[in-house]
This record gives sequence, structure tokens and C-alpha cells, in this order.
Amino acid sequence: MLHPSVLAEAERRAASIQLRVADAITAFAGSMNFVYLHILLFAVWMLVFEQSPWPTLTLIVSLEAIFLSTFVMIGQNRQAAFQQVKADHDYNAQEHLLEENTDLTRAIHELTAQIHQRILADVTASATREAAAAANPIQDEPTKP
Repeated sequence: MLHPSVLAEAERRAASIQLRVADAITAFAGSMNFVYLHILLFAVWMLVFEQSPWPTLTLIVSLEAIFLSTFVMIGQNRQAAFQQVKADHDYNAQEHLLEENTDLTRAIHELTAQIHQRILADVTASATREAAAAANPIQDEPTKP
């Protein structure tokens, strides 16, 4: 079962085309396939298309770095916002549970006090009956006239 804030964030992200595109780019840029593709493209570019010192390749790589760093920051901001929503939800749930536990503790205390009073009343009544019985012993044999 997923955390409610995880589900809410997934729904919010699925509703926005921009966020879906950013997620797809970030997912691909954070994979080994991205690394392998770039190794291949850079090797082909350096060997086939351009001579040393590869000025066009340097420009392309610099632009790509700018965009990728932007996507990293977008991802960090999204993660921070998600963590805050989750923390807020957890805090509210914890406060609710604390309130519930406090109410249960008070109810248990109240029931324990009632049980204690009832037992004390029974013990007191029993002691009173025993004292009365000791003061007025019942005669086993009827008195003869």
C-alpha cells in the first residue's frame, strides 16, 4: 500500500504534460543507457564528423550540461516539495494518533478508578458484615425454655 501523499503526488504529476516530460528526461538522464549513448555519440562525433579540438562538440556538451543541471534542480525541488507534503501528512497522522491514545488512556484511567471504587465498596461491605456477625454470634442450638 502506498503512502497517501505518494499517490497524490503521482496523480498531480500525471496530470501535467510538462511534469511528465521532465520526469521522462530525468529518468533517462539518470540511467546507464544515457551514459552509453553519450559515449557512442561522442566517439562517433570525434572520429567522423569533426577534427580536434572539437569546437562544435564542446558547444553541444556545454549546452547539454546546462539543461541537465536544470533538470537536476527541478528534480530536487520536486523531491523537496514531496518530502514536505509527506512530512506534513505524517505529522497530522501522528497528532491524530496521539490524541486518540490520550483519550484511550483517560478512559482506561476512569474505568480503573470505577473498578477500584467498586472493589473497595465490596471489601468494605464484606468487612462490615463480618464485624456484625462477630458482634452478634448466631447460636447454633436453640435455647431451652
